[in-house]
Amino acid sequence: MGQSKTSLSAGLVVRELLKGCTDKVYPIVASNATLPYISYRRRAIQTVDTKSRPSDTVQIEVNVFAETYESSVALAETVRSKLEYNQAEVEGLRMRSCVLSDSEEGWESDAYYQTLIFDIKI
Repeated sequence: MGQSKTSLSAGLVVRELLKGCTDKVYPIVASNATLPYISYRRRAIQTVDTKSRPSDTVQIEVNVFAETYESSVALAETVRSKLEYNQAEVEGLRMRSCVLSDSEEGWESDAYYQTLIFDIKI
């Protein structure tokens, strides 16, 4: 009998939704990846205890890397449209809501990057 998923597995939902953006979607880090690609990681979990069951908000960081600034912004826009205000369920884990809460951009290791922070309710 399989163990039920919790908010610790929120990356499964994120990965499933981001598959349509590019074939190169990696958890945490992408070693030797070719541009463009996306990586994601769980940054934090906030739990609110309710009468029926705990309610978790997971903060997920999504990083987009691309060769040009314009293509990094375009891919970040696609990521945002795939995640924000959407709901999804993967392996019994349900994302009830997702909102962009912060972002930044920069240059690192010969690539432009866009960092998007999402607050996801599980």
